[in-house]
Amino acid sequence: MRPFHVLSVFLSATAVAVVVMAVIVMAGGQALAQVNADPTPPGTLHPVPLPPLADPNSPTVAAKDLFARKTEPTSGPARSIGGYADGCLSGGVALPITGPNWQVMRLSRNRNWGNPALITFLERFAAHAKHEWNGLLVGDMSQPRGGPMISGHASHQVGLDADIWFTPMPDHVLSAEEREMNGATNIVAPDGLGIDPKIWTRNYLELVRTASLDPATTRIFVNPAIKKQMCSEAGSDRAWLTKVRPWWGHAEHFHVRLACPADSAECKAQKPPDPGDGCGAEVESWIKDVTRPKPPPTTPKPPHPPMTLAGLPPACKQVVQAP
Repeated sequence: MRPFHVLSVFLSATAVAVVVMAVIVMAGGQALAQVNADPTPPGTLHPVPLPPLADPNSPTVAAKDLFARKTEPTSGPARSIGGYADGCLSGGVALPITGPNWQVMRLSRNRNWGNPALITFLERFAAHAKHEWNGLLVGDMSQPRGGPMISGHASHQVGLDADIWFTPMPDHVLSAEEREMNGATNIVAPDGLGIDPKIWTRNYLELVRTASLDPATTRIFVNPAIKKQMCSEAGSDRAWLTKVRPWWGHAEHFHVRLACPADSAECKAQKPPDPGDGCGAEVESWIKDVTRPKPPPTTPKPPHPPMTLAGLPPACKQVVQAP
């Protein structure tokens, strides 16, 4: 097994706080909490394998608990199966943890896997990004067999999503400790209404623009405040902004999503983004939620039960049960 490719059950107090803040936001509470939440809590230098499940064949076992215990991909050709938030990955490929223009962070999570189309894109994007930055720091992609994760994401399930940190790659190969403990750069102001002018440069815009112009990308998620800033600086060249969509969090990284590859017939494509640049009233509606967060419901809704294999395409059961 390759170094650091054992999934950690480490969950720091920081990570717990992130989960709590995310729950508050999803319930309609403090939107600002999610704006400033850190989805890249420190990892661990001593990952511990998850314990065996008492009955992994039970139909009530959460799919995330099954996929999280698979530390290696399946053999055979690569296939992205199902949707970005309800699917899996067969024949996944790992992005090398150190490349000429990129380095992978949080190795203890074992989430640097993807469809070969994603690996090819990241290699291509990192080479182009070198014109703006020294290189890329790559966060979460997918698990070895995709599927739901036990923390951090609802999507990233079919090997076609990747998080890119808003931190330029340093001029040296990062140590194991640096990859686990270094934090990403938050470029959103503390009030959540705009970018931090002490950090922001146009290089951030150019980096996202480069990713958006790649024909393989279908969406790029950024914090609403970052989208608003890009709208104000884009000038007359605005077509690329269509793919850049606002979403809570994403203050210190942007999330790249690729279209379904032609050779993944079971991949479920997402509806294309709405036409137009998404600026003006659309992005302002997101900013309004920061200044006027919705009050929490008087009677909180019970949490949704975790997704089981029954909620995924039938082929995903074969993927997770394969040797």
